[in-house]
Amino acid sequence: MAAMTPTAPRADSAEAATAAAPAPAPARSRRPRPRVWRGAVLALAGAYFLLPLAASFVFTVHVPGQGLTFEAYTELLGAEGFTRSLLLSLGLAAATIALSLLLAVPALVAVRIGSPRLRPVVEVMCMLPLVVPPIALVTGITTVLRWGPEHLSRTPLYQTFLAVQNPDFPVVLVLAYTVLALPFVYRSLDAGLRAVDVPTLVEAARSCGASWPHVVLRVLLPNLRASLAGAAFLTLALVLGEFTIASLLGFQPFAVWIVSISGAQARMSVAVSILSLLITWLLLLVLSRAGTNPTTVSAEPATSRKES
Repeated sequence: MAAMTPTAPRADSAEAATAAAPAPAPARSRRPRPRVWRGAVLALAGAYFLLPLAASFVFTVHVPGQGLTFEAYTELLGAEGFTRSLLLSLGLAAATIALSLLLAVPALVAVRIGSPRLRPVVEVMCMLPLVVPPIALVTGITTVLRWGPEHLSRTPLYQTFLAVQNPDFPVVLVLAYTVLALPFVYRSLDAGLRAVDVPTLVEAARSCGASWPHVVLRVLLPNLRASLAGAAFLTLALVLGEFTIASLLGFQPFAVWIVSISGAQARMSVAVSILSLLITWLLLLVLSRAGTNPTTVSAEPATSRKES
């Protein structure tokens, strides 16, 4: 009798066994749990910022021997110089933001498109105000303001020197604040321009027949919305809190007015400081929301859009 040779298992039986085996359970993705130290750091940071504000608020509403009172806040609106100084600071901030952006945006766009090699030169020029102390800057401004009337009293420029020092709206402060704000405006706009392909956008818009004003206003600026809001954000905070230059030049914006009443009315000065923080935070929140609103940008000019 012939010997029986072992036969290999059939392929179909192997496939059936594989199909009958239970499928492995899918691995669950593990989400990283927030660490305890993160909450502790956030709590410490919140306490660091909020506790001084809470202590200041208690100081303004609690008078020893009288208890709880809100006289510091009720008398604030009627205080002499409060409304005028606040409106002056807001006006100076708006003018400084407009002037700094008007100077920085065209210059940086021109450097980005036409002369990239000039970027280090522009960067150094915009960063110089960080090196010059404010006291040195205000000394130079004072020297120029004194030199002008002495040597230009018989020329039409004499009236210009007087106009820029008008206490109702000192233009000289706008010029000084614009110089101080240039480093922050430059950094914000430079970061925005680096994130956008400016040459491609400009070439696409120009190939569609768009003019240069249309390219800047309708193509580039919407793409730089966040950077423009950041530059305005920093400039507003700088102007509202600046004291040295305005005080030495003899003007009284909001920060100088707060210091001027601190000696006679301590509780009111602290109340004004808290109110100024709230106003600044509110304005900064508005600017930040304006910078995050989505927009639809097209490189095609409006004149070339025709219905098919």
